[in-house]
Amino acid sequence: MASVNPPRGMRDFLPVDKARRERILAVIRGRYRAHGFDEIETPVLEEYGRLHAGIGGDNEKLAFNILKRGLDAEAVRAAGGDPAALSDLGLRYDLTVPLARFYATHRAELPSVFRSIQMAPVWRAERPQKGRYRQFVQCDIDIIGDGTARAEAELLVASLDALDALGLEGGTFRINDRRALNWMLGHFGFAEGERPGVLITIDKLDKIGPDGVVAELHGRGADASAVDAFARFLGRPQTFEHRPFGESQIRQALPDGAPDEIVQDLVAIGTAVAAARPVDAGAVAEVPLAFDPFLVRGMGYYTGTIFELAHPSVDYSLGGGGRYDGMIGRFLGTDVPAVGFSFGFERLVELLESETDAGVAAVVLVHERDVPVGDLVALKAAFIGEGSRVRLEQRTKNLKALLERAASDGYTAFATVAAGQERHDLEVKPLA
Repeated sequence: MASVNPPRGMRDFLPVDKARRERILAVIRGRYRAHGFDEIETPVLEEYGRLHAGIGGDNEKLAFNILKRGLDAEAVRAAGGDPAALSDLGLRYDLTVPLARFYATHRAELPSVFRSIQMAPVWRAERPQKGRYRQFVQCDIDIIGDGTARAEAELLVASLDALDALGLEGGTFRINDRRALNWMLGHFGFAEGERPGVLITIDKLDKIGPDGVVAELHGRGADASAVDAFARFLGRPQTFEHRPFGESQIRQALPDGAPDEIVQDLVAIGTAVAAARPVDAGAVAEVPLAFDPFLVRGMGYYTGTIFELAHPSVDYSLGGGGRYDGMIGRFLGTDVPAVGFSFGFERLVELLESETDAGVAAVVLVHERDVPVGDLVALKAAFIGEGSRVRLEQRTKNLKALLERAASDGYTAFATVAAGQERHDLEVKPLA
């Protein structure tokens, strides 16, 4: 007998789960639209060459490729195992590459500064495990055409607003700049060619600690004097008094001599974010940013600021993003500044799984067998007209089990219906 389970790494969603996911998306979408972002939609398929153009980082290795139509055995043998000869399309592995293609296609029809929303599934040939799926939803906003700190500030403020609206107040962004990372590695003496590998190791700092990072750098053959200089920097005496986000915090966290331009760009983002955050009269705005000189983020297309969203309720990030000024130029031939942020939507769903449709009445009408269909439909229409969500259920012997199932599906109230009753005759009772 054939399996009835979905493919590994993919999931079915029961009505209550689907409703929860849509509620979260609706809140995020509403807040992003309030901040001036417009939603777009792109195809789930992109050309093979575009998905493997060297701009998607390690995700390119995880792309699901689609065989060309009409291939016969001889064509497969002739391809010699070359996927590019066998495939012409693939499922998108993120929403950023399709956005870059979309902008290149429609640039003449879009404003000079384009603020986009994309909320859609993506596919990666991951090894399925807890929290890691082959199909999952990404929830992105991007600003294309603005190379100033205003773009980062708008992204961060809008995303913090969405997080607050979901009931997760207290979020903060860890922020860094790829230019600062590159300067720092050069300051320590790492050659240009070895820096990508060094960054991969530095990205493990939270997991294996300074000693582990230094040992791995030596083990991979990185320049020994540069590794020693980096080790001395990691082991330098530090004071841990509270330093609000700003120039002092940034310079304290970097080696002496950090470029003024990079520092001032980061400071400008913090100033703008602080100005937009609500604060009590007479109080000083607390900037929900923290500079992290070792924040790396794995995507190779980042060219400037990078950031990750943290929340005190969890020890992992709830989203991330950064500036990728070079990507769109791969399609247009002319560089266009761009910066984006993506919520970790599946992680948000796990955190908010107990949320319900607050304020929306959901009523089950439990009717006797002899109630005419016309009467039931009329009663249902009356409740819907009042703004309620309504389900009709024929009364069963085990009424308790029926009501418990309705409650698990998100219904909050019920009324029993007998033949001849009208709307004003029904007593609506809470399910709790």
